[in-house]
Amino acid sequence: MSDGEKILSCIRSDSEERIAALNAEADKVCAELTEQAQKKAEEIRHAAETKVQLQSEKLLKATKSRIELEKRSELLRARRAEIDKTVDGIEDYLCSLSDKEYFDFIYSLAAGLGNKSGTVLLSKKDLARLPKDFKARMQAAGLGISVSDKPCDEIRGGFILKNGDIEENMTFAAIIAEKREQLEDLISRELFKD
Repeated sequence: MSDGEKILSCIRSDSEERIAALNAEADKVCAELTEQAQKKAEEIRHAAETKVQLQSEKLLKATKSRIELEKRSELLRARRAEIDKTVDGIEDYLCSLSDKEYFDFIYSLAAGLGNKSGTVLLSKKDLARLPKDFKARMQAAGLGISVSDKPCDEIRGGFILKNGDIEENMTFAAIIAEKREQLEDLISRELFKD
């Protein structure tokens, strides 16, 4: 081998060693960058999973709360409907009492008015079944009355005592409306006992 060939062989050998060293350095840098990228990707993935988990939990909690609220609202609507149905049924019940029970109730309402006088207005149905001693019983209850021959279409049950411009509305509908809140409380306690 000539001196030139030796020099070329030495240069080639140095170049190959340098290339191998650069390749090794590049492989090392590449491995480090790949490892850093994988760590960063893992951090991002973990953060995304945590965020999704938190959002899922929050959504689930909000959904459960909304469902509970809807259940409570539906329960309250059902209770309200039952109370309304029961209150509305009170007038029907009172109007369907036997004649004796019905007029005994009318006399007790009259007794609650104290010493008043006027004309008693009744429904067509009540005028048709009016007891013979009605006026005497109303007077015994404390009222000085006369009974109107004309039926009052506004009355389904009960009576109105009219003295000039002053009216004492003792119709079942008016009494129920006046006492509705108390009736609702009573009905609620009775219907929804624990």
